[in-house]
Amino acid sequence: RKECCPIWPTDNSSCGEASGRGTCQDVVISNAPVGTQFPFSGIDDRENWPFVFYNRTCQCQGNFTGYNCGECKFGYTGPNCDIRRNLIRKEIFKMTTAEKDKFIAYLNLAKRTISPDYVISTGTYEQMGNGSNPMFADINVYDLFVWMHYYASRDAFLEDGGVWENIDFAHEAPGFLPWHRLFLLVWEREIQKVAGDENFTIPCWDWRD
Repeated sequence: RKECCPIWPTDNSSCGEASGRGTCQDVVISNAPVGTQFPFSGIDDRENWPFVFYNRTCQCQGNFTGYNCGECKFGYTGPNCDIRRNLIRKEIFKMTTAEKDKFIAYLNLAKRTISPDYVISTGTYEQMGNGSNPMFADINVYDLFVWMHYYASRDAFLEDGGVWENIDFAHEAPGFLPWHRLFLLVWEREIQKVAGDENFTIPCWDWRD
């Protein structure tokens, strides 16, 4: 059905609708024209994302977020996601040895923990026979984000097996800063869940130094 509106287990409703957390709605994508420099041909799964895989998904309300609206937006906590919560990220060169050791331990744990919520595609939608032959695989929490970064920035697939190398959606466009901001926020949250440590923060790096 090309619908991605999972159940929120707490109230057993799609997108937590019974609790007012969200509803299953049509995905709305931008209709802004793309430049003539983009040789899009409908082959790359990322064109008009995410329509090739699904066109209905959870639209969360208020401070709720997540694939099933089961989490709080970044910066909020509590059962109703209405309590502001501030976490302080430490500059990596100012971390203590114990803090560095914990950081590495959490990364190692993420590397050894299969994601309970996400899988990755191991082929294009065309290779999947338009969905009739699903090609997905489990992945550990650390490598999930390695894959996401690759997926967003890899070369674009073209017709007849060609690729277009002059593109990098995650880095060579206005989305560079906001894309990585969200990427790191989600990564931080997934490590918090794996480690059972809601106060964990990834270190920052002052690149001016």
